[in-house]
Amino acid sequence: MNRILLRLAVLAKALDGGLQVLAALLLAAVPPAVITGAANAVISRDLVGDHNGTLAHHLSRAAYSLAEGRTFAVVFLLAHGLVKLGIAWALHRRMVAVYPAVCAALSLFVGYEVVRGIRTGSVGLFAFALLDTLVIAVIARAYLRERQPVQVP
Repeated sequence: MNRILLRLAVLAKALDGGLQVLAALLLAAVPPAVITGAANAVISRDLVGDHNGTLAHHLSRAAYSLAEGRTFAVVFLLAHGLVKLGIAWALHRRMVAVYPAVCAALSLFVGYEVVRGIRTGSVGLFAFALLDTLVIAVIARAYLRERQPVQVP
């Protein structure tokens, strides 16, 4: 069961990291006007309900914030994605010696995601923080299990 959880954590980190790298590259290529234009198109076509409603307000604010803070988003997604791909590679190779460093790196990401999420109200950052926290727990458990001395019968 532990190996299955670890493999799922590796898969989650690899997919998460790969998607973040792709999102960073896409975001770097898309002009800010396209981002805000797409959000306005969704809002104006009644796809989110009331134009002045909560969902429309959050979508509009998120698009504007993303367009304004695009450089930060690209750098964050690219760095976060590359680190997570490295973590997935180390976990896949079962490099037990780096598991504590992996947990430390993910803990830094969690701390940053929570602080930034509180400041910006970003639900996405809280989702990343939750996923990273679950992966830390799985990695720590695998590390403790791997470090236990083998008992010879």
